[in-house]
Amino acid sequence: MTGSRPAASFTADDYRTRMERAARAAADAGLAGLLVAPGPDLVWLTGYAPTADTERLTLLVLAPGRDPVLVVPALEAPDAAKAAGAPVLTLRDWTDGKDPYAATAALLDGSGRLGISDNAWAMHLLALQRTLPDTSYASLTEALPMLRAVKDAAELELLTAAGAAADAAFEEIRQVRFGGRRESEVAADLADLLRRFGHSQVDFTIVASGPNGANPHHEVGDRVIEHGDMVVLDFGGLKDGYGSDTSRTVHVGEPTDEERRVHDLVREAQEAGFRAVRPGAACQDVDRAARAVIADAGYGEYFIHRTGHGIGVTTHEPPYMIEGEEQPLVPGMCFSVEPGVYLPGRFGVRIEDIVTVTPDGGRRLNDTTREMVVVE
Repeated sequence: MTGSRPAASFTADDYRTRMERAARAAADAGLAGLLVAPGPDLVWLTGYAPTADTERLTLLVLAPGRDPVLVVPALEAPDAAKAAGAPVLTLRDWTDGKDPYAATAALLDGSGRLGISDNAWAMHLLALQRTLPDTSYASLTEALPMLRAVKDAAELELLTAAGAAADAAFEEIRQVRFGGRRESEVAADLADLLRRFGHSQVDFTIVASGPNGANPHHEVGDRVIEHGDMVVLDFGGLKDGYGSDTSRTVHVGEPTDEERRVHDLVREAQEAGFRAVRPGAACQDVDRAARAVIADAGYGEYFIHRTGHGIGVTTHEPPYMIEGEEQPLVPGMCFSVEPGVYLPGRFGVRIEDIVTVTPDGGRRLNDTTREMVVVE
């Protein structure tokens, strides 16, 4: 694929900028600092992903006006030192038999409110609370939900490449035979195609045929796909560290008039959601625009999920396109627009693109046809 930029090419300065931005955001939110455990936030802030998920404490400490410090087990310090962001932070290692919580506590305001990664281990948080009983904590999703939401130019390039790779997988899968094969077989084909087009990680390959399509998160099974089935395809993963996620609904043989009408309705709703994307609009405006089309056609009770979710170093993250979310859209945000209609016991339809906010509207990162595709 052209235009791809390996995540490893982010520089130490890129990570410095992110850590400084995170520390400022923490201060603006009234936090005394941030504690970032291994996971997506740590990768985004430092480029470091421990090779093993162990019980030993690893924690990035960010505080306004202080240099960032990564507390890391001594046996993993050599790997941490190789991370792209390591040159702009201090590594503080600890050895087995020592107290890592005391070492971490020395870096913190002993009476402040701290943000902590959602995926931090409870044993680590509880130990810090015992060491610093006057501190309090808030999850990063609660305290700084938009921390990773606005992508820079390099991140947008990577997301664009991931979207193009997912599109290439769809163009290939629409050529294979569906009828007479198990959902699991088509799902395996999709996973292979995502890897062939550059994905290092496949997060999901939903193949929901016939009545299974009425379940938005159907687990792929051994149902044999039949002639006359509508089939919802929803697939994505990570390419060069950034996510893809797209949905298309195909039909095995010619659809009925009703099936075509429902598909066209979802396509119109998806277009309405996309056209609602612009700087300053609220996230809920995208949901409202897509939902209104479906509700006005009498199918509102069959659209049973939010219209979209953010995407970046994970395939699902803030912001969310859902009623009640008043967060304004900002250029550089990336999220899905994926309305659907799900008729229990019969069939479902979903059409999904990843969209980024531009200075004057939105831009799709998926560009395969949204018209009905007939497969064999």
